[in-house]
Amino acid sequence: MNKNRSLSRFGVTGVAAALLVLTGCSTSTPTIDMSPEAEVTFDGLHEVKGGRADQAWARPGFDLSQYSKIVVQGAGIEYRPGGNASRRPSSRGGPYAVTEDQKERLRAGVAEAFVEELSKSEHFTIVSEPGPDVLLVRGSLLDVVSWVPPQPMGRGDIYISQVGEATLVLELRDSITEAILARSIDRRAIESGGMGNLSYSNPVSNQADVKRVIRTWARLLRETLDTYGVPQE
Repeated sequence: MNKNRSLSRFGVTGVAAALLVLTGCSTSTPTIDMSPEAEVTFDGLHEVKGGRADQAWARPGFDLSQYSKIVVQGAGIEYRPGGNASRRPSSRGGPYAVTEDQKERLRAGVAEAFVEELSKSEHFTIVSEPGPDVLLVRGSLLDVVSWVPPQPMGRGDIYISQVGEATLVLELRDSITEAILARSIDRRAIESGGMGNLSYSNPVSNQADVKRVIRTWARLLRETLDTYGVPQE
């Protein structure tokens, strides 16, 4: 079999396009690899080629346009273990431990950003219960790393180029069966000031940098669901 012909191509209603929710439009047409050599996950998803997410998989034949509602479900936030918790100068450097207060702010910020952005959807309505036309959007943050050292005791300024890093794992599921339809993984650095240059570190600006990346993820999800969730002629 010609390998090029074994790539299952979907139009704008296909799940392959939906997997661009993390990074916006791609310059190539996303395809689901159906070749004999295709990478297939343990839960039956095929690798998506041509997208710009770090990794993506989809169940062949899934049509996003059959859904008109979404229910959002958080799957937790995991932090890289072993962060430096010392408040004294150390040659060990980062990554640094994340405090319980920082964890709570991140959890609340993620939930707020995704609910607010998805509430702006022109096609989907947020609901709280599963249904035959309800898409379950499940997201989790993995391997969250902080490069922000504790504020020094006394005087002293801190300049950093990155606030942290995180991997967003996004799953689309049927809300009735909870069958996995698509999964994508995207890791991003949270750059200080949005530029990656050395910038003065303080709790307010650092929090703003984190919120900017989270809202970017949420906005791209909303825009892509609206684009590819509408039945096409």
